[in-house]
Amino acid sequence: MSPVSVLACLLAPAFCWGGWGRVARGVTVEGVKVGGLPYAQAEEEIRSTLPHPPFVVHAPNGDLVVPADELTEKDDAAALVRRAKRGESLSLTRSRNWADAEGVLLALCERNAVPARNAELRFSAEGFRYLPGADGAACDYHALLEDVTRALACGESEAELHVFSYRPEVTVETLKERTRPLSSRRTRFDGSNLPRRHNIALAAARISGTELRPGEEFSFNGRVGARTEENGFEVAAVISGGEFVPGVGGGVCQASTTLYLAALEAGMTVTEARAHSLSVGYVPPSLDAMVSSASDLRFCNPYAFSVYILAETDEDGVAFSFYGMPDGRRYVTESVVLARIAPPPPEEVGSGEEGTLRAAKDGIVSESYLLVYDGETLLSRTRLRRDRYACVRGKIGVKKASPLPEGEAGTPEQTVTPGSRGRLPRAY
Repeated sequence: MSPVSVLACLLAPAFCWGGWGRVARGVTVEGVKVGGLPYAQAEEEIRSTLPHPPFVVHAPNGDLVVPADELTEKDDAAALVRRAKRGESLSLTRSRNWADAEGVLLALCERNAVPARNAELRFSAEGFRYLPGADGAACDYHALLEDVTRALACGESEAELHVFSYRPEVTVETLKERTRPLSSRRTRFDGSNLPRRHNIALAAARISGTELRPGEEFSFNGRVGARTEENGFEVAAVISGGEFVPGVGGGVCQASTTLYLAALEAGMTVTEARAHSLSVGYVPPSLDAMVSSASDLRFCNPYAFSVYILAETDEDGVAFSFYGMPDGRRYVTESVVLARIAPPPPEEVGSGEEGTLRAAKDGIVSESYLLVYDGETLLSRTRLRRDRYACVRGKIGVKKASPLPEGEAGTPEQTVTPGSRGRLPRAY
């Protein structure tokens, strides 16, 4: 024995008991009998029997297999055989390292990620259709990297990619919340007047299905088009020169007026609306909206979400409804008559018939207001307009005077026929 070995035995008897650089007798490691073997040989024997499986990451879209030759391994075989005591049965501690783990695992996460699909809204004149979305799938990359690192450190051969689902940002419930009723107004008409009914229905049909995006302005004339026969409109009564006379497109003003009321009560910002020259019977004074080639009805959507307009015409009425995201307030229109103006005495007109040819009608001075409520609390009352509607002088038919005998003088009868006075026809 060399002097160095003697000194080692004196300082560390276990060194000598280990068998002069050999494993203590009766020792097994991982079931391999290594007792009495030199340390290096024992290590070699142990490692030669160890399995070297690939490392597998189980994932929903297919497992990721990392070959063993891409992994580096460490174990405690050297320390184990040197400190083993006679007859011990020991287990090896192993660890592995994967140099490319971060980049490969990030790509694995991306392959298994499924983006959520938002629900979709389809809107037309027929109403709303809601198309469901789909949940998305994602993984926690940092948690995956931590799991794989721990598994490798423990000598394990597999780990699992856990994915979690998440809901899309826009669901059917979200869309339904954004398409709740805002307002609805209906006015009645004489359904037996077929041309007028046709014109109202045509205008309403061209408006139904309109979507107004946030801040977008609606134009009645732009949406409905010119009131001409070429554009599908028929001849019905219009207001011209303070009288009801035949004109193409008669009736569209009832559509615009009904739309105007619904827009106000939906909280729209009205940018253009004008009164008729004569009051109309289907809405209170100062709540009408006359349209013509020179006058339009316009309003803007003040909300952060789209507003949707639907219309319906039946045998005796037209209705407009607005849908969107309510702002929690209630909008109410109000009409106030300030004065009534009596017409002059009826005009007598010589004709072949007696009786009333045109009924007299009072003129009206009126105002309209928009009232805004939060629940039952009145927040504001804002005047919209102040209007003056002309009166209508009545006409009474009287019999013509009998002709005077020949040679007798007389005063010729005078008949007054009102003219249009150059005003543009106004659709009624």
